[in-house]
Amino acid sequence: MASAAGVIRNARVCTLVGAGIQVINDATVAWRNGLIDFVGADADFHALPVADDDAEVADSDVTGAGATDVEVINANGALLTPGLIDCHTHLVYGGQRSNEFEARLAGASYAEIARSGGGIKATVRATRGLDDQQLLAQSLPRARALLADGVTTIEIKSGYGLDLESESRMLRTARQIGETLGISVRTTALCAHAVPEEYAGNADGYVDLVCAHMLPALAEMGLVDAVDAFCEGIGFTPAQTRRVFETAKALGLPVKLHADQLSDLGGAQLVAEFAGLSADHVEYTSSAGIHALAQSGGVAVLLPGAFYSLRETRPPPVAQFRSAGVPMAVATDLNPGTSPLASLRVAMNMACVLFGLTVDEALRGATINAAKALGLMDRGQIRVGAVADLALWPVASPAELVNWIGGPPPLRVIAGGITLFRGPASA
Repeated sequence: MASAAGVIRNARVCTLVGAGIQVINDATVAWRNGLIDFVGADADFHALPVADDDAEVADSDVTGAGATDVEVINANGALLTPGLIDCHTHLVYGGQRSNEFEARLAGASYAEIARSGGGIKATVRATRGLDDQQLLAQSLPRARALLADGVTTIEIKSGYGLDLESESRMLRTARQIGETLGISVRTTALCAHAVPEEYAGNADGYVDLVCAHMLPALAEMGLVDAVDAFCEGIGFTPAQTRRVFETAKALGLPVKLHADQLSDLGGAQLVAEFAGLSADHVEYTSSAGIHALAQSGGVAVLLPGAFYSLRETRPPPVAQFRSAGVPMAVATDLNPGTSPLASLRVAMNMACVLFGLTVDEALRGATINAAKALGLMDRGQIRVGAVADLALWPVASPAELVNWIGGPPPLRVIAGGITLFRGPASA
């Protein structure tokens, strides 16, 4: 049963408030009505308000959930972090593309596979062939895997439909996933992901359709939280992407961008010009792009799963992002072709090993900076007033959490103050 309030005691709490990794030992975190109400030393915790009639749970009452409907958890010294946030996924889709994995092993490039009818277009064909129930049935297990990995907020993109009916079905499915699991889902319309086969050779005509019809209709349906595009040689030109962004701006929707993944087309500068939430991939982002992101306050979203899967050799300019003060987020890029990765913790580890992030940067990249990349300011830290999204881990330190390549599952995952997942050795 959902509790109106809850308390975690005897925890090592990594709040991510302030600079560096600060861990409060022997700490208590309490929440009420889905928001954190107390963070601090266990000795300083005295009572938790649990109802509007001023009823309280005092220390002597904090022994278990009962008449006051308070969930009480003894962490036994486990590490408590904010719930993880996966700010870039494509997890709603049909079919699979393991054949492309074999093709890449044989020497084919991502661009060659895409131009031969594979890649995004292969997943479009598979996704269009599913009805709502089938699409949910195929997609829901992937979201469950992220939840079991400590993720409480997920961004889910469309982009495997490329017509209004299929794009709306993807976005409805994304919303339904959030409702089914009890997690937060942010939806991103990625209609400009690829040119569909029916518009082959007419990318401008397809962009006309996206701007004049698809995005306005999806926005009117209330299915869109942000708009994205794939600005790349095998995707859309900067001029075409600008048109998509101008439409989004007119609709009052924030933008983000698949930017500078395979080449530098000035994607980071373009998304910064529109005060975009984030530039994602960013392996080829130039000094001008880094400066533009720093000036606009945009987030650089690092996607090591795609870098690894595609066997890329040019990492994102992490040192330059760091020097310029550009916030860096880390995400899975979960998709069937170029990042079949359903563990944000593995992505965090990869970002450290492959890109040179510190433990602090990786953890912030999957929490507070990922929240910023989604335009969310109410989560990603353990502080009074934040959403009670929490993950309790059977480890002693943040470094141990990031060091594992996967590692043991969380003891508990709590979203909005409600326990949604319990590990096999849960507290």
